[in-house]
Amino acid sequence: MGRTRKNGRLYRKPGRPQWYAYLKDLGGGQEAMIPEGEKFATTDRDVATAVLAARIEELKAEAEGKPAAAKDKGQGATLAEYAAHHLERKARTGKVTEGWLAGAEMRLRRACEFFGAQRPLATISVKDVNAWVDWLAALPSHRNGRETLSGGTVRHHLNDLSNLYRRAQGEEEVPIGYNPVSLMLDKPQAERHEARWLEPHEAALLLEAARLHKPDRAYAAGPLHEIIATMLLTGGRQAEVLGLAVDDISFERRCVTFRPHPWRGLKTRGSHRTVPLWPQLEDVLRAYLAGPDAPKGKLLFPSPNPRALGHDEERMFRDVRRPLDTIAESAGWAPGEVRPHALRHTYTAARLQTLDRGAPVSVYTVARELGHGGTTMVERVYGHLGELRHRSEVVEYRPAIIAKIPDLGVRKTFIHRLRVVRGEAA
Repeated sequence: MGRTRKNGRLYRKPGRPQWYAYLKDLGGGQEAMIPEGEKFATTDRDVATAVLAARIEELKAEAEGKPAAAKDKGQGATLAEYAAHHLERKARTGKVTEGWLAGAEMRLRRACEFFGAQRPLATISVKDVNAWVDWLAALPSHRNGRETLSGGTVRHHLNDLSNLYRRAQGEEEVPIGYNPVSLMLDKPQAERHEARWLEPHEAALLLEAARLHKPDRAYAAGPLHEIIATMLLTGGRQAEVLGLAVDDISFERRCVTFRPHPWRGLKTRGSHRTVPLWPQLEDVLRAYLAGPDAPKGKLLFPSPNPRALGHDEERMFRDVRRPLDTIAESAGWAPGEVRPHALRHTYTAARLQTLDRGAPVSVYTVARELGHGGTTMVERVYGHLGELRHRSEVVEYRPAIIAKIPDLGVRKTFIHRLRVVRGEAA
């Protein structure tokens, strides 16, 4: 005797990997779960579940005498108007930063450019989204015109569009389960590379190059040495360091506090934290705050950007990758070889080598200083031991450490690079 099918449930036929659903009680039949834009039933259960949800909504609408939203090609919210509504709602929650909103707006603008600003949401299919992915993959990267968007960047575009469709389902602009991004079988992924970090002697060389750096343009100046030193000696993310306030530095308690500010938020709740103010950073910041270039407002590192010059309003640095490139190149690195996030990895590697009351520092302590809720990320991604291992009470990168490089050839190379930076090389 055959097994009774439960209405609205997925099933597979004997010996077949495709998914089907029994929908007779809802006015349908025994139907193959075929995603939008495809010819055959899907073999992926998650995709089949989404297709089933959309089909149930369609059958319910037909039973009530209403046209299904996915079939109504001339009505419903358009992509441009709903994207604006979606971003407005996101901003109203207060859970996202201005930088996040700007990025999401740019990515959704690209969606409007490809699909058409007046394209109804319910008419964009999986096939359309696949074509958008190909279009995005051919776009030149904003970093330089020689490269195209990476897989990770394209995936960010898809995530923003998918998030928009999740809201559209909740607000009944499209049927429940209608999300052409989630129905895609193959999505681009970010390339995974081993994280780059600097050995202590490399960090010392970079700091010395930053200290002696003389910009060729007035607006490209700014406290770059102090910014790089703060990144290397706190492990803060680029936006966290660039958004520090003067009051976040406490010489009395010898700590640096990362907290939300009106001009920038933090990545997660756990990112609100306190990090030791190490002696080397204390020396750098004391000299900076007592010098002629000391900040006059709330920001510790106000931007010297020309758009801010001549105005009373102080502005944050948004990105130090270009000046960091210039400084790193002067010390012998290739363009793009040293990035702000590498400085965060560098701090972690150095901090794991420090002592806490005579014992090796706890991994959990280091994780908290990085703004992580647990130790997994530190152990899996950030915990580089490096070639130059030494135990110390503090995190520091002094030029004298170059003399401790165990490999004689490497030591001679770095001594020469240090002399070049200082202008002492013949």
